Formats: sequence, structure tokens, C-alpha cells
Amino acid sequence: MSRLPYTYRGLIAPVLAPFNNNGYLNLDIISKYAKYLAKKGINGILANGTSGEGMLMSVTERKLIAEAWAKAVKKTRQHLMIQVGGTSLPDVIELAKHAENLHVDSILCLPELYFKPTNSQELIEYLEIIGKAAPKTPLLYYHIPMLTNVNIHMGQFLESIGDKIPSFVGIKFTSTNLEEGAQALHADNQKYVVFLGNDHTINAAYALGIDSFVLTSLNMFPELILNLYAASKNGKMLKAKSLQEELSRAVNAVTKHGKRVETMKIAMTLLTDINVGLPRAPLKYYSSEALEIMIKDLKNLGYQAEIKHN
Repeated sequence: MSRLPYTYRGLIAPVLAPFNNNGYLNLDIISKYAKYLAKKGINGILANGTSGEGMLMSVTERKLIAEAWAKAVKKTRQHLMIQVGGTSLPDVIELAKHAENLHVDSILCLPELYFKPTNSQELIEYLEIIGKAAPKTPLLYYHIPMLTNVNIHMGQFLESIGDKIPSFVGIKFTSTNLEEGAQALHADNQKYVVFLGNDHTINAAYALGIDSFVLTSLNMFPELILNLYAASKNGKMLKAKSLQEELSRAVNAVTKHGKRVETMKIAMTLLTDINVGLPRAPLKYYSSEALEIMIKDLKNLGYQAEIKHN
């Protein structure tokens, strides 16, 4: 069986999970969310990932999120990637089948998180199962070792896959190890796409040949990242360096007082008209003191950050 084609490259926003004040899904906002990102020029969506709190939702809730985004992108024509991992294997299989039935553009999958794979072969065997559950949908592996503690070298992993998983097309590489990222990019004659998931190394990664990114900050700083991406693509390295520093200052202003998802959800509400609500337990809501500091820091950087009552 030949490998599935996968041509999407560029930027993907890992969308935040929308909850109302009672902790239930706020699916009604997803159409508005999709249109907001499309209007900003963001053509890729990742749902149910880390930023999307997929691992904190039930299988039913994750299906509802996937269905709502699949409906929304039919109008906006955005690339839709669904993350299916982070739960028991039977549930991962069910979510993969569900995503394929929705005709999403790609599937992303975490490793087994309890009986963790310790080498490339074990990881391949796990992903083979997911690939067989959704054989018609391009499959990517989600490498985020700081959260999974799965530290398999991605260059070596990609070199060893061969034709074992016909639907496998690449990885989301959430790491600061750009040497490993470059090896992954060049594995097996650059056979696989590598999406970098790090806000602070976009210009450096682009200089190494990585041209695709999944960035939570795309949700609230899309214009800045599009300008940075264009400068990197056009070889304007001094401009790219300056824009990268500007982005890093903005991201640090947001994330320095709490966990990344907690703080990014607050920033989304402060900086846009998309109110994604509170994070799910065990994540926590921002303290009022930290919120005031975030607003002040963002305003000092030139952003109109304000609390909206809606």
C-alpha cells in the first residue's frame, strides 16, 4: 500500500477548548472562533491537543469538539487536524475512527502515556494500531517529551519507520532541541513533515529548514507571527530576529505566572473577542493579582488587553 499524500505546510493554531462558566462545552462559539482565525490568515486548526485540553475531556466531549470544528471548517476551508491520543488504547482507536468518519484532514496522536514506549519499535507498533483504525487519514505523531516523558529520538524514529505505517506522514515536534528537529526533518530523504511546536525558536528553526509550525500564540498574536513567518521565509533574518524577540516578550508576559494553558486561555479572552472560558481541573484559574500584572505587561508591549464581560 502506498503512503498517503500530505501536502499541508505552514501554520496551524492549536485551538483552545471552549467552556462556559459552568464547565460545560461551549460549542456555539466554535464557528465564530474558526472565522476569527480564518480572517487573520490562519489556515490550519488543531483540536483536542494540549492547548485544547483534550486529555481533560471525555471521549464524548472530544467527539463533540471534533464534530463542531469539522462543521466550522467546511465554511472557512481550513485544514483540520484532530489529536486523538492521551487516553486508553480502545478510546484512542474509537477517536481515530470517529475523526476519519468526519473526513478530517489529518490525525495527531500522543504515545501511550502509562506503559510508555521506550524505543522506536514500540512506538511504531503503537502507531500502527492507530493507523489501521483510520487508514485513509494522514497520521502524525505528537512528540512532547516534557509532558509525556517519552524521550525517543525523533530522527532515529523517523529513519526506522519505512513503510510500516502507510498513513504516517510526520510529527508535531514540541521541543527546544533543534538539532534533533533538524535530524527529524532530514530523516529518510526528508520524507516526513515536521511541525515545530515552540513559540521561541521560529526564526532559528526556519533557518534549519523547518517551515511548518503549530503555535498556541497564533490564537492571540496572529499578525505578529505571520510577519515573523514571512520575514523568515524571505530570508530577512534581522527582521525575523527582531520579530522573534517581540513574540517571545509577548508570550513571556502571558505565561510567566502560571501553567501555559491556564495563562493562554486568559490571554485569549483579554486580547480577542473569543471567550474560551475557564480551564478544566486540575488546571486552575488565574489569580486576580497575576491577571492585573498580565494586563499591565501586555499594555506595556502595546497590546489592548482588557477584561470583557460576556
